[in-house]
Amino acid sequence: MYDDREPYEGEPQKESLARRAGRLAAGAVLFGVIAGAVMVGVNTAASRLWGDPYSGAAQESQPAQTALEQLPPPAFPPSVQVNPDTDVTAIVEKAMPSVVAITSMTRYQSRNFGFGWFFGGGQTYEVPGSGSGIIIGENDTELLIVTNNHVVENTSSLMVTFIDDQSVEAAIKGTDEALDLAVIAVPLEDISEDTKSKISFAVLGDSDALKVGQGVVAIGNALGYGQSVTVGYVSALNREVRVSETSTRTLIQTDAAINPGNSGGALLNMKGEVIGINAAKYSSPEVEGMGYAIPISQAKDILDQLMTRRTAREVEEDRRGYLGIQGTSVDAQTAQMFDMPEGVYVYKILENGAAYGSELREKDIITKVDGQTVHSMEELQTQLSYYEKGETVELTVQTQREGTYEEHTVSITLQGMPESGE
Repeated sequence: MYDDREPYEGEPQKESLARRAGRLAAGAVLFGVIAGAVMVGVNTAASRLWGDPYSGAAQESQPAQTALEQLPPPAFPPSVQVNPDTDVTAIVEKAMPSVVAITSMTRYQSRNFGFGWFFGGGQTYEVPGSGSGIIIGENDTELLIVTNNHVVENTSSLMVTFIDDQSVEAAIKGTDEALDLAVIAVPLEDISEDTKSKISFAVLGDSDALKVGQGVVAIGNALGYGQSVTVGYVSALNREVRVSETSTRTLIQTDAAINPGNSGGALLNMKGEVIGINAAKYSSPEVEGMGYAIPISQAKDILDQLMTRRTAREVEEDRRGYLGIQGTSVDAQTAQMFDMPEGVYVYKILENGAAYGSELREKDIITKVDGQTVHSMEELQTQLSYYEKGETVELTVQTQREGTYEEHTVSITLQGMPESGE
């Protein structure tokens, strides 16, 4: 209990509770006046130097200014997003008609590791998938769309959905596995005039001119729900990202959300230009906001080549061309185990078949058909189903010589289905 009585004579003086409270209150008032005066002075000086940061407008100049005070306030280029709440509707309205949603059925093959597993086996099954694409041009008969190779790889069917929700079947025109790029095509005759009036070609920008900290907008078919928009910044440039045990890619890093289904969609600058093709995100409990996009300047030359490839549309079986070989898949695990290239191992060339008498040899490994990578016998058969008998294909082949594999090309003119028993 506080002692608030008067002191006895000769007893040391004790200050009463009321007196102490009064002294503390007076001190607080004095401190507040001084602190207030100091803060007013600081705010006034700051306003004269940089303007009022909350009003958004610089204060009028005062007659007596130092040289530092006469410097203009920091200025940002108009194309840079300086506020995460900046309205990007104009950018989205400009770019959204050039972005499409892609749905697919993808083939997977399980391997049977019992006796004879090297020569195939297992089961093939299909699962649905989703991705995004960007309309980049057209030829006389087709609308051309860029996406990621991993969006279309091993697919048995592709559907493209435009901004007005019209869906049209698409086919692969060309792929580049190393850069994870693909071009798919939609027949112009399959697109309604109403849809044609609503879609547009993307404007490709210059990713080499990007700077870290610039604002970006990502558009894509996130989780397959339809087009959505995320906003962020360029987090890093020329980021080397490992995409497999043996390869890396140099990509743009951004904190704009890149989710499953966004792959192949557009990464835009503040002018609405495509400066990247969304490719991947880093997923881990320890990290957040690490998405990646293929720089468009790096992709342009490859896309020009892919746009000129033949479109992969199946030929009727009675007109289809065949190689006349028997082969088996060399997948990544098999290739690593036996130190051999991934592709199709040729273990028999059929007599009187198309490959008979060519430079293709038994024990060779086929890795590409007309520049398109093949990883399995099934992929090789799929690629050949797009050619008629009488057409010539160029195979990229690995041949073992003195214990090492050497790459070369073999041209073969396809024939009809070999007679059974040959």
